[in-house]
Formats: sequence, C-alpha cells, structure tokens
Amino acid sequence: MTSTTNIELDFGIVKKDLTKGIHECSQRGLYHSVKWLSEINYALKHISIPREEMPEFEDNTDDELEEFLLAKSFLDLKEYDRCAHFVKNCSKPKPRFLYFYSRYLSNEKKKLDNMTDTNCPPDPSKNDALKDLCTELKIDYFDDKLDGYCMYLYGVVLKKMDLLPLAIEMFIKAVKLEPILWSAWFELGKIIPDKITIIAAELPNHWIKYFFLAHTYLEQLNNEEALQIYDTLFELGIQNSSYVMSQIALGHHNQRNLNEAIEMFQKILELDPYRLENLDTYSNLLYVLEKKKELADLAHKVVNVDKYRVETCCVIGNYYSLRSDHVKAVLYFRRALKLNPHFVSAWTLMGHEYMEMKNTNAAIQSYRHAIDINPRDYRAWYGLGQTYEILKMPNYCLYYYKQAQMLKPNDSRMVIALGEAYEKLDKTENALKCYYKACVLGDVEGTALLKLAKLYDKCNEIENAAAAYTDFCLREEDKDSKGFEDQTEFYGALQYLANYHLKKGELEDAYTYAYKCMECEETKEQGKALLKTIAAKRAEQEPPPAARLEESSASNMDMTFSPS
Repeated sequence: MTSTTNIELDFGIVKKDLTKGIHECSQRGLYHSVKWLSEINYALKHISIPREEMPEFEDNTDDELEEFLLAKSFLDLKEYDRCAHFVKNCSKPKPRFLYFYSRYLSNEKKKLDNMTDTNCPPDPSKNDALKDLCTELKIDYFDDKLDGYCMYLYGVVLKKMDLLPLAIEMFIKAVKLEPILWSAWFELGKIIPDKITIIAAELPNHWIKYFFLAHTYLEQLNNEEALQIYDTLFELGIQNSSYVMSQIALGHHNQRNLNEAIEMFQKILELDPYRLENLDTYSNLLYVLEKKKELADLAHKVVNVDKYRVETCCVIGNYYSLRSDHVKAVLYFRRALKLNPHFVSAWTLMGHEYMEMKNTNAAIQSYRHAIDINPRDYRAWYGLGQTYEILKMPNYCLYYYKQAQMLKPNDSRMVIALGEAYEKLDKTENALKCYYKACVLGDVEGTALLKLAKLYDKCNEIENAAAAYTDFCLREEDKDSKGFEDQTEFYGALQYLANYHLKKGELEDAYTYAYKCMECEETKEQGKALLKTIAAKRAEQEPPPAARLEESSASNMDMTFSPS
C-alpha cells in the first residue's frame, strides 16, 4: 500500500484529471461526484494549466447521440422512467449507463414515495425491481459489456442487496477502470471492513487514493491516521477545500477535541456559508457544550438556506432537545428520515430523544435502524446498551457495550460502561480491568478512579482501594471547581482515607484528610469525630510529663558529656 506519510502530488496532473472527471461524471448525472471533484478543483484554483494542455472530450456515443441527449435531459429533470425508456436499446457505454442508472433512481424514488409513517426502510431483498436490475447488470457483466461507471452502479445494487463481498469486488474493479470516479471510492470506503482488507486490495496507484484512505480511516474511526493524511493534503496546498476541512473537523469530533472541531466548522462557514453537509455534527458539538445561543443561531441560519434538508432537520431537532422539548425534537428527526431514511445520524439522535422520554421500545427500534444502515455507528450500539441497562437486562447490555467498545477501544466512556455491565453480572475481575483501562486512557468523565476504588473496597482489597481514592482526591484537588456530585464523592473519599490512615496508625495523614472533611456539611460531623479519635491516639502515644522531663534531662546530659 502507498505510504501516507510522504504524499507527493503533481497538481498539474491532478487538475487535468479533475477537469476530465467533472465532465465525465456530469455527462452521466453523477452529481455528488461532480460536486466533490469541483470542490477539490476550486481549492486548486491557484494552479493554472495552459489551454492547449487541457484534456479533450469525446462523447463516443456515435449514432446514439440523440437518444443520449434526450435521456440525459429527462434524467436532469428527474423523469427517470422516461430516461430509461429512450435508451433501453442503446449499447454504447454512456447511454447504457443512463439506462441502468435511471432505473435504479426510479426504484429509489418509488421506495421513498411509498414509505409508511414508521419511516422503516423497506427490505431490499423483497424488492423485485432491484432484483431485475441486478440480473440485467449481472448478464452484462459476464458478457463483458460493463465499463467502470456501470461496474460502480452494479456495486451499488449489490450493496443494496447486502451482497457486500461482491459489492467490494465491483467497486475495486470500477476504480481500476475509472480512478477519477469518486462515487466508487466513497462507496468502497463505507463497506470495506478493515485496514487489512484495504492493504490486500489491489487499488490503483492514483492521487485520489490518498483521499480514499483518509475517508476510509475516518469511517473506521482510525482518526489519527485520517487526520495525518488530511493535514498533509492541507499543507500541500489544498487549504480552501471545504470537504477536507469538514473531514478534519469530523476527525477532531471523533477524538473529542471539541474546541478544535468547532473552530474548524466556523472556518468552513466563513469560507462556504451556504454549505449544509456535516452541520448536524456541528450542532451535536454545540449541544454537548450546551451553547444555546450558538445552536439557535445555527438553526436560524440553516432554515434560511434550505429548510427541507436532512441536516437542517437534525440541527433544529438538536436545538429543541437542548431546550428539553423532546416531542418537537422527535418531530424534526422524523422529518429528516422522511427526506432520507438512510441518514444514520437522525436515527441515532431520535433514539436519544426516546430515551429522554423513557420510551425504551421506540429507542431500541431507532438504534437498531441506525446499526442496520451503518454497523460502525458506535453511538447506536452504546445507546442500545443504555436502554437494556434501564430494562435491567445485563447480559444484553454487556453485548451492546462490547460492540461499542470494539468500535471505540480508546474511549474511556465505552470502557467504563462495559465495566459497569461486568460489575452487575458479578464478573469482578473483568470490571476491575475495565476501570483500570479507563484510567489509563484518560477517563474523560472522571468516574473510573472512583469506581475502581469502590470495587476494590468491595473486594476487601483495602490497599488498592486507598491508592485509587488517593489518586482520585489528588485529581479532584487539581480541578478549579467541583460539581455537587463530585464534591460529595470527593469528601466521601477523604473520609475513607482518614479512616484508612487512622487504622494504620499514620496519624499525620489521617489528621490531614479528617481536617479537610470539615469543609463539607455532609462530612463535617464525621470529620470532628475523626479528629477527636486522632487526638486521643496521639495522647496515648505521647509519654506523661515527668517521663518527658527525664528524657529531656538525659538528652541534655548526653549532649554535655558526649566524647569529643
């Protein structure tokens, strides 16, 4: 696999490829690819290519040009069945692609039109029209009639039918034949399972491969590797690409570098104020940090841009959720799913709202839909774990937390949730390992040390419990402020350590912790009692006054008559 640490790009070649790709994808109605290629092309507007070196385009439709132009006009107007009708007997690559593509889009449109109020995506295996299209593509494939664009479409249909290994094979063949076809790279990145499979795949050594690797690593939550590539591309001169900037923001979001992610989203909105992609993630960040004013401003902004976009609905949903208006939040997440039933973020966010409303059945359904669409959505797995925890079904809870933790192995929240599930199932050793790992990972929520200490105490491992409580108290003292719950736990830990050191006869340490207990109303009385006990212990250890005097005299004599 090509090294990602030493990326070298010939921007002259890149510009030529982009120009050709924009033309070819536009001719076929692949508008998402056109937009992506155009965004990268815009970011390289400082690179100029002499007109005589620009690629020339040949349509290669020969005597089918009239049919192609007519069908393309229908495709642009979303009259998909008309488009397919006029090119159904064509054999040249472009008209043939329009035939298959318009049939696929027609099927997708009819599915959306026939959606029920439950927003439940239909089962693709029961879709006869999709099966027929798959059969036709398969026949053309074995007859060696498919070009790279048609192979990409065949891969999309196979993916829809959950035939993922075959879909991966088709996407790889598509990018080998047409390396500039971003849609094929994009779809491949969403379903290729892991880095080992990426290395094993014989992908073309093309500059677009760097973008694919970064996109795929981000999908697989290998955030550091993804950010390394994007940062390198940024430094090489692709600074003004809103796509690259948004991917960097997503990487920071995944790593919980919230302020860096927000800063990048703000830069994107300055560069491209009407861009809506990924603003649902931006709204999630504002929600987590409880920035009500900023979230309200964002909601107002996206409504003015396009009120009927899924991202807009999710932003408004988050706004109502932050105001604790969960009914309205669900309403907007449902609207998002009517616009796009495969928008994973909306399913997951709706699951969170149902959890707030104590509707666990609806929450479970929402999270399951999210996982069906994207099995890598750790938030949905984690949400399912929480719902089954509420339902007091610890075995189910353990399974779902395990899935979330496998997807986010370095996220202390997932590890702590797994530890709690083990603890409820009396699997103490496993729980201790989880809590310890969470401490090593950084303990985002600051609860791992406390849970570790309490479990050690429960297991009668007093020394380990005291060590964990000591670390907890030191960390809490370093904080500028403590919330009420943390404060209660903090003074409870101080009380535990005061008793621990008192039992060991370490009166100075016991006194230090007991004295601090006096600062809190809840532990004040216990602190007073401990200080009295410590004072009594000190009195027992100190000799009576006469003995102290004799000791003092003896000491003076020793000093006077000590040999020189």
